[in-house]
Amino acid sequence: MQGVANEGNYEVLEYQTTLELHDDKGKKASVKKCEKVRYLQNNVIAYQDQAWGDGNTLMNYRCNPGKPVDFYRSGYKTYVLISLREVKHKGDIDEFKIEWGIHGGFLKQSGFWGTEINHQTKEISIMVIFPRNRPPARTWITEQDFQKTRYLDVNARRKLPDGRWSVTWKRLNPRLYEQYVLNWEW
Repeated sequence: MQGVANEGNYEVLEYQTTLELHDDKGKKASVKKCEKVRYLQNNVIAYQDQAWGDGNTLMNYRCNPGKPVDFYRSGYKTYVLISLREVKHKGDIDEFKIEWGIHGGFLKQSGFWGTEINHQTKEISIMVIFPRNRPPARTWITEQDFQKTRYLDVNARRKLPDGRWSVTWKRLNPRLYEQYVLNWEW
């Protein structure tokens, strides 16, 4: 029973988060998240999302499936309670597609985008898309709790067909409760 009690409502099969910086000054940005989850319990009716950052965050928040019904702040995080609008059962799978805008969040010479692992997770991917005229000078991943930093090599960075730049980092079986942060200087 002890192992079952700590599982939570769901496990994450795949998690992808993409931050797109739309202008050279870092004033406008958008976030897209895709999270495929398998429910571990019966009678689940809500899902919780979370965000944090500088500037005006969670602008025009949208999600599918479900409907955001409450936004509340606790410490540096804002939590979003999503009503699933139907009852989920053990073994059911959902793929959440979540988007929002950020204004004034990336105005400094350095920036970061990360995710915190709150549930058993099979795979994560963090991507940042930079404007054509302001690619990152260097990028690195920080594992906050483990206190480990690794610079990303050239394979993590690529030029997109439209001239923008992307940096991607992936990990299989990330550590539970770890915070993985993609950092950059630009």
